Amino acid sequence: MSITLIRDISDTSSYWGASWVFGCFPDVHIVCDAPIGCYNLLGMAVTDYTDALPHMANLTPTSIREEDVINGTAKALIRTIDDLRTMGMVEGKHLLVISTAESEMISADHAQLIAQIDPNARFFWSQSLEQDEWTGRERALRFAWEQYGKPYVAPHTQPRPRTVNIIGPTLGCFNAPSDLYELKRLITGIGAEINLVYPYEASIATTPKLAEAAVNVVMYREFGRGLAEDLGRPYLFAPFGVFGTTAFLRELGQLLAINPNQVESFIEREKRTTLQPVWDLWRGPQSDWFATVDCAIVAARSYADGLRSFLGDELGMKIAWVSGRPRLEDEPDNIEIRKRLHARAPAFVFGSINEKIYLAEANARGTHFIPATFPGPVVRRTTGTPFMGYAGAANIMQELVNRFYETVINFLPVEPVNAGGAQPKPTTAETMPWTKEATDRLNTALEAIPYLARISASRTLRAAAEQAAKARGLNEVTREIVEAAIAQHSAT
Repeated sequence: MSITLIRDISDTSSYWGASWVFGCFPDVHIVCDAPIGCYNLLGMAVTDYTDALPHMANLTPTSIREEDVINGTAKALIRTIDDLRTMGMVEGKHLLVISTAESEMISADHAQLIAQIDPNARFFWSQSLEQDEWTGRERALRFAWEQYGKPYVAPHTQPRPRTVNIIGPTLGCFNAPSDLYELKRLITGIGAEINLVYPYEASIATTPKLAEAAVNVVMYREFGRGLAEDLGRPYLFAPFGVFGTTAFLRELGQLLAINPNQVESFIEREKRTTLQPVWDLWRGPQSDWFATVDCAIVAARSYADGLRSFLGDELGMKIAWVSGRPRLEDEPDNIEIRKRLHARAPAFVFGSINEKIYLAEANARGTHFIPATFPGPVVRRTTGTPFMGYAGAANIMQELVNRFYETVINFLPVEPVNAGGAQPKPTTAETMPWTKEATDRLNTALEAIPYLARISASRTLRAAAEQAAKARGLNEVTREIVEAAIAQHSAT
């Protein structure tokens, strides 16, 4: 039997994905059939790692005990629901029980029990043992439509003209507030009307309203498409980049039968306003930088594909490699990602806390890390950091150029102020001969450093080697001296 080692797993289970969908509904109370321990974190502590959500007030664990594992969790579930009723926490709300990996291991299926306790309550078998968070979110959205939406749609309901549902934003989605804000701005900008943002700004009672929209915009490629197909209306995915957003607006306008002149008028206004920074940064003195640097992308599927298209196809940056979530077979896993970042880190890495740690392990100080997915040490709760749409293109370019400037300032020669009055050490050494082996070793070491930081590193390493050679009384720089300079540079 072969054993597959999984390092720093990036995706959570379908239980978490389902909880983040159902947890958006203010008129639902979730009971997760879970033991005391990590599953309680969802209700009691940080919901994701991290978007600074303190807890989910509408989720309560059954706190499975040892006896429940032996005898079944029915008593724990009844006890929990009775307590919630006594405290008035489920009054006027829909009760929803979700299985977890632990309850599934002992086959605790409560569908019939829940129906006896409360005919309006529902049981969701999360399949937490075999499915990931993306599948869990998808199944939860379709479950909500099947149980709370479709049966209550009035017969012969027709879509209202120019109306759009936005499907997908849920708890635990990276950058959701900013990208949702931008998406709504674009849709209403061409004259369309938002019908429902589901489930982020909806309730379970408004679920039947999904049938009233003429077009659905699925915010993420990793989940949400299934619900859009169930609704039976045309659907589009949220756009990234300048060209991608323009194509999205024109296609949306066509699907909604909006006057093309109105759509083009909005696009023209956007070019003079939201997109003005993009043109300015592209035409400015820093424009040559984009084609000289490379980047790697680790993110959820929408962001991985969107960033690859915008950075690679539109800006001309070299894409070293991409790993999306869920990961495709030909994309690197975390073990391979770590290995690649240790061997040679690109100038920019979009990623999670995992990639940030791998860069720190490699002492890759010449690489700029930009958060692009959870889990990560970052909060994205405001509306000012979009990745999607025109505003997203401007924001990402601004972020890149600011990092470019940071790189430049780092290798400008600066004479430090010495409070003790001692003379500062010279920043360069007197030029002296180098052996061929020493030069080759230096060039090899520089190849592993991102392009923009290479100039600074070259000057630093060359000066350190020549100073060391001079201190030893040598007449030339040898490979041994260069090795020592590289080791010292890596350690600092």
